[in-house]
Parts: sequence; structure tokens; C-alpha cells
Amino acid sequence: MDWQKVIDLHYPQENELRRILLTHSRQVADRCLKIAHAHPELRLDEEFLEEAAMLHDIGIVACDAPGIQCFGIEPYICHGIIGARMLREAGYERHALVCERHTGTGISREQIVSRNLPLPLNGCYEPQALEEQVICYADKFYSKSHLERERTVADTARSLEKFGEEGVKRFLCWAERFE
Repeated sequence: MDWQKVIDLHYPQENELRRILLTHSRQVADRCLKIAHAHPELRLDEEFLEEAAMLHDIGIVACDAPGIQCFGIEPYICHGIIGARMLREAGYERHALVCERHTGTGISREQIVSRNLPLPLNGCYEPQALEEQVICYADKFYSKSHLERERTVADTARSLEKFGEEGVKRFLCWAERFE
């Protein structure tokens, strides 16, 4: 798979949104590869990690997030399912699952209902495969609105508190396993 061609298809112009997406995605991909190299016992698929990390946020183009130059109409929480649709249309099911499952530390059906989130109830939005977990974990250290910053584990855990204790626990378990 040539992830660059997929990006070019959906982000054909050199602009600030494309720059933000590529910078953030490269940060996430590099952290994923660092984890893979530090933990050969996990037998992570490095080629897939890089591809999926570079594509995990492809759906932001359709979302309303002016702070990161996204001028679409969809709520930002939907960028994962939008990206998944885009990748499925291109024939990349495994990569699509990463898109769907990387938001926060995953989103449960209970969270969708209790928070009235605009996500279909029939989907699975929690990382399952080890590569999905690594990408979701790595993504939490980098913000598209502050590309120059890399959060610490402690800072990231604190930033997740507003979404509930379960997500913080999941993140800290990943930190123990992947750091």
C-alpha cells in the first residue's frame, strides 16, 4: 500500500491542513516504530503500523475544526468513522479499523449512549489488535493544534481524565507495556 497516494487523493493541495495532518501523522508513526523496535517480542507489523499511523486521521478533512484548518461540516468526533469509510472505499479494511478505533483510548457503546455521541451504535470503536492499540496509544502524545509539543505519559493521562477513569487506566496499562 502506498499511503502517500491515499493522502494525495483526499488532500490534493499543499495547504495548512495537509501540513498539519502529515506532521501529526509522522509523529505518531515514528513513535509507533520506536515502540516496535524497542519491543521485538510483540512482533508488531511495522509496515502496517507506519501505513495506518499515517492514515489514522485522514477523515478530519470532512470535519468542523477550524483551529486545525478543518472546514467541513461533520462533528470532529466523527473523523474516525469518516476516515474508515474513505479507506474501505479504497479497499483497506485493516487500516479502516484503526481510523474507527483510535479516538481517545477507544469509545464504548455505553459512552456513545451516555454522552449522546453522533456515532452508530453498531460499530466497534475500541482498539482490538495490538497494532491498533499501539497507534491509539502513540496518538495520545501529539496534538494537531500544538504540533511542536510532545506530551509526557503523566500529562497525557491527565488530559484523558475528563473522558473517564476507564480510558486513563487503559492508557496507563499501554504505557506500562509499550514504554
